[in-house]
Amino acid sequence: MEELLRTTDPTIIPWATAILQGEGIETFEFDVHMSVLDGSMGILPRRLMVASRDLYLARAILKDNDIPTGK
Repeated sequence: MEELLRTTDPTIIPWATAILQGEGIETFEFDVHMSVLDGSMGILPRRLMVASRDLYLARAILKDNDIPTGK
């Protein structure tokens, strides 16, 4: 698995996941329950992961939808 996206914005991960799943790309979210450690303040970023074989296509799809991947 490769990191596609890292963000503290709670709206970007579900949006990106929906777009990618619509294109047939499986995603997995890391650090979902880390808010327990930061007191639900949202200061710890969550990561969206994809299979290595899908990374290039997933980045292109997110770029086309104006979702920054940071890479």
